[in-house]
Amino acid sequence: MPDPLALALTPQIGPQRLQQALSTDLSVEAVAEVLGPEIAAGYARTLQSGLAEQERAQAARLGVRLIGLWEEDYPEVLRHLESPPTVLYLKGELPPSERNIGIVGTRKASPWATAWTHKVARELAEAGIGIISGLALGIDAAAHKGALDGGGYTLGVLGSAIDHFYPAQNRALAERMSVLSEFPLGTPPQAGLFPRRNRIVAAFSRAVLVVEAGEKSGSLITAKFAAELGRDVLAVPGRPGDTFSLGCNRLIQDGAGLVLNTEDVLNALGVLAPKKQAVQLEGSEAKVYRALLELPEALPDDLAQSTGLSTGEVLSVLMMLELKGLVQSSAGRYSPA
Repeated sequence: MPDPLALALTPQIGPQRLQQALSTDLSVEAVAEVLGPEIAAGYARTLQSGLAEQERAQAARLGVRLIGLWEEDYPEVLRHLESPPTVLYLKGELPPSERNIGIVGTRKASPWATAWTHKVARELAEAGIGIISGLALGIDAAAHKGALDGGGYTLGVLGSAIDHFYPAQNRALAERMSVLSEFPLGTPPQAGLFPRRNRIVAAFSRAVLVVEAGEKSGSLITAKFAAELGRDVLAVPGRPGDTFSLGCNRLIQDGAGLVLNTEDVLNALGVLAPKKQAVQLEGSEAKVYRALLELPEALPDDLAQSTGLSTGEVLSVLMMLELKGLVQSSAGRYSPA
């Protein structure tokens, strides 16, 4: 029996050829007329092998839903890509709305970038924004965790088959969220596949935010796809001499929106920021915050002298206040957010 999944799994059939063949009755003879006898012979072999039935059965065992390019519920934002995935392998749910942002960055993220990403992703999730990323280590993982901690939706797009999860360190995280791949079951992670998933991250996102990225970071590929798709590109600035921020700084030079906090992201998305609830501070946090109100743009040493705390204690408190969204830093100086 003709089977569009068998056609999609046939070697040498990409999205363009698949769409050409979908205009026929999918018989081997009809496919031969449209795509030629060699490809039709491959399609016949795929049909005879039962590969499509095996793929469906394995997907069902894994709790994975298959969504073909020929189906009505295939996402429109992907259908219009230059090279749309022929089949999607989904565990969980597709983004429930168009209010999504892609958050990407380096795998070797610095502590401040990880903490900042988690905080902003959490607050965006609390504001109803979906978080899309690539489930890699570093910034990707921090974004997914922040979205989950904010009670929101998050989707991880893989550069491998959904049954060959990579990286293994994020497997437990993946179990708590939605995961998507375009690669047939059994496909191992390969360097050449990861850039392909970036176009899906960009397509699902209203904007893409790059948090920390070197000059040759794969995150810049996502930003490039976003720009080509007409999405906004946002970036978090870093120190001029920081090699891990060079990619972000270059993006800003080239016109990307400069982002310092959650409100900046929400403004870029055209979403009204929710009113913040008053935060009750006690002990050293209250002491440092009061001193900061009197000494805006203060150095940690200034705050230590004002409060009687050690510089180390002040830095620890400042990090907690930053995570609560009460303090912001620039060039080593701190001020109320």
